[in-house]
Amino acid sequence: MTDAMPVPFTVDDFAARMRRAARAADDAGLAGLVVTPGPDLAYLTGYVPAAITERLTMLVVPADGDPSLVVPRLERPDAERAAGAPIVRLIDWMDGDDPYGVAAPQLGSGRYAMSDSAWAMHLLGLQGRLETTSYVSMTTALPMLRAVKDDDELERLAAAGAAADAAYGDILRVRFAGRTEAEVAADLAAFLIAHGHSQVDFTLVGSGPNGANPHHEHGDRVIEDGDMVVLDFGGLKLGYGSDTTRTVHVGEPTDEERTVHELVVRAQQAGFDAVRPGVACQEIDRVARGVIADAGYGEYFIHRVGHGIGLTTHEPPYMVEGEETPLEPGMCFSIEPGIYLPDRFGVRIEDIVTVTADGGRRLNTTPREMAIVH
Repeated sequence: MTDAMPVPFTVDDFAARMRRAARAADDAGLAGLVVTPGPDLAYLTGYVPAAITERLTMLVVPADGDPSLVVPRLERPDAERAAGAPIVRLIDWMDGDDPYGVAAPQLGSGRYAMSDSAWAMHLLGLQGRLETTSYVSMTTALPMLRAVKDDDELERLAAAGAAADAAYGDILRVRFAGRTEAEVAADLAAFLIAHGHSQVDFTLVGSGPNGANPHHEHGDRVIEDGDMVVLDFGGLKLGYGSDTTRTVHVGEPTDEERTVHELVVRAQQAGFDAVRPGVACQEIDRVARGVIADAGYGEYFIHRVGHGIGLTTHEPPYMVEGEETPLEPGMCFSIEPGIYLPDRFGVRIEDIVTVTADGGRRLNTTPREMAIVH
């Protein structure tokens, strides 16, 4: 991989995505999709409104028919510049109009999948106008809509992963002992930006007992010599997500700390080794969890083993018990087992993985062995 910018997505790319979305809706017995501002709209049209407001913006992709995009008139020029605009019928409305009266004719009777991020006022507004329609969340009805990435998307995800890896290399050179978690988190955010991220979504720094809380963000605790420190960080580069976790130690670890860390590394490797087309998502969770449970730490692994990633850092598919969706080449997701010993320390190791024709490929390649920091 080079630092060259990927080729921008074209109108043909967006046309193909909308055709696939329409087919998926038809296969699911739906009348179509109702898409509001957020990752689904960006994926299908390339349109990202400058601001998400109460004004209705809505893409309708019927299972049978041509797509249309309803936008406020003051935002029409921006919508017209979107790469996917030539293949949708643009319909605008003015302040003072009834936007739901404008949008309603674009829908027929039936059940539609609606973006999870849709405002309740917009859903209720449509229902008030169209009593013959009903709606279900996009994730419930079409969870795999954005799950399988094409080569251009994979290139962006690989670039985001490489940038996060570079930020990890940088953070290993800063001082930890005597500084607060918040200060180290600020360093991480700066390194992500320096390596090309346009957006930092999270920089979790959990030192000592704080590391036993998987979603501890960061705080004013001063990191001490002898602390285990969980570092979980990511954001968006080229519009696609990064997310990686490594657990480091300030000074020399105890034998128990080494044992727990090595166990999590083995569990993560086992999960990765299980990746191949046709394997159910839940199997990745089962395999990694089994390594930890067999060693007697099962009760301390308290979350699913992974989540999908793409235009957002958390999206389907999820590597969790009960998810029977089979893996397909092009799916991208995290594998991130952990052990969390209350009031003592935690360990988590996370890589983003993509499914290949015969296995998996890591998009994070930094060493998973415990790094010693100072």
